[in-house]
Amino acid sequence: MNNTVLVGNLTKDVDLRYTSNGTAAGNFTLAVSRAFKNATGEKETDFINCVVWRKQAEVLAEYTGKGSKIAVRGRIQTRNYDNKEGQRVYVTEVVVEEFTFLDSKKNSNSSYSNPEPKNDDPFASSGAEISIDSDSLPF
Repeated sequence: MNNTVLVGNLTKDVDLRYTSNGTAAGNFTLAVSRAFKNATGEKETDFINCVVWRKQAEVLAEYTGKGSKIAVRGRIQTRNYDNKEGQRVYVTEVVVEEFTFLDSKKNSNSSYSNPEPKNDDPFASSGAEISIDSDSLPF
């Protein structure tokens, strides 16, 4: 099984290009923070190269920018080519199959992001503690 899920921030705008037959391809690097700290107590970040194709590439390039937070699901692929010096170069990247915008409208530096979720919590803005009698609980 070859499946990966990543959540991170774009390190720069998506590099949108078109193949000779007109297929859109977007290349970007996702900065993904590790869940743990290193020996010096600092969090480390991995920079993961990704590619997205066709209409998804155009949408991602249009509605995101440097710093945008996104989630991607895809597969890891390794390809190779010969550079100008005739050396074989290997590239490992995530081929994105789907993505989700994670920025809120307020924090987004793009013209579009997912709608903010409706907050149905009546206590979210009050800041006051509530008291619940244990006899009122159903368990």
